Amino acid sequence: MTVLLTGAAGFIGMHVSLALLNRGERVVGIDNLNDYYDVSLKEARLAHLTSHEDFSFVRGDIADLSTVMAAGRGVDRIVHLAAQAGVRYSLENPGAYIQANIVGHMNVLEVARSLGKELRQMVYASSSSVYGANTKLPFSVEDQVDKPVSLYAATKKSDELMSNAYAVTYGIPLTGLRFFTVYGPWGRPDMSAYIFTRKIVAGEPIPVFNHGDMQRDFTYVDDIVAGVLAVLDLPSKTDDKGKPIHRVYNLGNNQSEPLMRFIGLIEDALGTEAQIDFQPMQPGDVQVTYADIAASQRDFGFEPKTPIDVGIPKFVRWYREYHG
Repeated sequence: MTVLLTGAAGFIGMHVSLALLNRGERVVGIDNLNDYYDVSLKEARLAHLTSHEDFSFVRGDIADLSTVMAAGRGVDRIVHLAAQAGVRYSLENPGAYIQANIVGHMNVLEVARSLGKELRQMVYASSSSVYGANTKLPFSVEDQVDKPVSLYAATKKSDELMSNAYAVTYGIPLTGLRFFTVYGPWGRPDMSAYIFTRKIVAGEPIPVFNHGDMQRDFTYVDDIVAGVLAVLDLPSKTDDKGKPIHRVYNLGNNQSEPLMRFIGLIEDALGTEAQIDFQPMQPGDVQVTYADIAASQRDFGFEPKTPIDVGIPKFVRWYREYHG
């Protein structure tokens, strides 16, 4: 019982790896430890994993087929979380998104294909960004998502399309999960909770886009982990010919929170008032995200348990401990 987990040194990757290890699974983690953000944070996450005897690590790039093929030899499930993340960075370095999110995703699909009937399930990370500027709320997996407003979103929708093609052509059990604004301990420094906390602590103004008129479905990382594991354990859904069906689900908190309330909770946890630098909407950004999780609730009992009133103080506590 061994899981190949890509992006093991990443934020969600570390948490999912720990959850798998803690329930007695063997995990083969792969990550290239790139410098998109502070590598020392990735190394610190990795240190929590390498102390487990059932964890083995491959430092390598999923865009290299031979590397990911070797890492995936003999596994029976795949959790594919490695990707070039971030909407705004896709404006600066589009090539990184094609390599990681298109070439890399295809390579992991090739690993899944090579495993044949030995593969019980492959779960991969998509994103709420695929919904683009949809105005219908909440966002449902039944909505049309063919008008992305960022390259990042376009690559994630491409991953879903490629996965569907591989499921249909090769009978691979594949499930995509659209994550909604994940935050929590060990989070990414380019995400809002981390940026706001760091700048408030430093006494610097925090950038607040669209003049604060933003709402996000902020989802605590433990809830995301629970959803990933539930899907990983889910028997493959099949068609009338017995072939696996590709599925896509939302994983969100099912609650769209005003950005200014989110900032207020960080201020309360720090005991410090933020200096606000209101800015216009950024290219590729969207005003509101809100997950319809009805399908996730129905098919694998997904129930987010952590409101931001609980999750934000936990993140701030971790931030203070990590940064001293």
